[in-house]
Amino acid sequence: MITITHLSKRFGDNVVLRDISTEIRKGEVISIIGPSGTGKSTFLRCLNLLDQPSGGSIVVDSQNLLERKTNIARIRQKMNMVFQSFNLFSHLSVMENLTLGPIRLKGMAPAEAERKAMDLLKLVGLAEKADSYPDELSGGQKQRVAIARCLAMEPEIILFDEPTSALDPTMVSEVLSVIRRLAKEGMTMLIVTHEMDFARDVSNRVFYMDEGLIYEEGTPQQIFENPEKEKTRAFINRIRSFSYRIETPDYDLYAMNAEIEAFCEKQILPKKTRHNLLLLVEELLQLHTPFLREIVLDITIGYSEKSERITLLFESSGPALNVLESDALADDLGVIIITNLCERIDYQRLNDKNRLELLLKTGQRHAGD
Repeated sequence: MITITHLSKRFGDNVVLRDISTEIRKGEVISIIGPSGTGKSTFLRCLNLLDQPSGGSIVVDSQNLLERKTNIARIRQKMNMVFQSFNLFSHLSVMENLTLGPIRLKGMAPAEAERKAMDLLKLVGLAEKADSYPDELSGGQKQRVAIARCLAMEPEIILFDEPTSALDPTMVSEVLSVIRRLAKEGMTMLIVTHEMDFARDVSNRVFYMDEGLIYEEGTPQQIFENPEKEKTRAFINRIRSFSYRIETPDYDLYAMNAEIEAFCEKQILPKKTRHNLLLLVEELLQLHTPFLREIVLDITIGYSEKSERITLLFESSGPALNVLESDALADDLGVIIITNLCERIDYQRLNDKNRLELLLKTGQRHAGD
């Protein structure tokens, strides 16, 4: 239904979208997730030509939208958009908001437009508000009216740009319920959203966008339960991270520990967890010390808000090296402490680097306590 090839968009020197290629099939519901500022809304605006793409092509039902002869007004009727800020006409009643487009743009008779508008207001549960004005409605009601106004133009595709972001949490569910109903009825929809549970439930596919790209795409199960790429995993699990690089054996241990303490405090980690994490880092550094003149050591601490788990990654270049794998260290107190502090320890040799990843036990007392 929609074929997007090498789509790009820049504003001056700022590249917002870069080389996006994908296809959207009729009846699909695609949720678009990702950090703020990664081009999600711009992607929708380019599809609807509210922002003119800088390059690439968008083909809808064999029609290239970027050709000069394209009737943009007709395309926007076919591919309509619902905005986060409602965009209702405040001086018009709810009924007038719904009938203005069909009468003026589609030439529909006023009586027919009003009949259809009332059916749509019943669909979104707001028939009693037909004569009300936007400032008499709650945020959730305004957004439902905006969806009904969009449907009044009989679109084949609806683009939703964060339809619940401007709403009080108590009003979010009423809007999502309407979108769920449209999904069940087979409407083709692209939805930029921060509602992860909703995206999981309603979507056929999920796009994770980052750095102006569709960084990863897949089924909701794949993206939310088994994402392949590191940035996707970090976003889904809401991982906060701290990184530190050691390039010399004369590194400042006290400065590093202070930064780790500050990171832990920001995440409101329990005092015991902070203590165990610092002890784990210290013991691992002791094992790496003999090699610090030959390697660069990158330390990354990751904290998942979702699972409340803490991972520790020690990554180094140079020859294969697993500091925990040595017969001479079998009875080493430091290795015993590390083992007791960790729920899981994994070593990999990946891309000519040593990756030692450890999952810290939480709520556990360390060796010697």
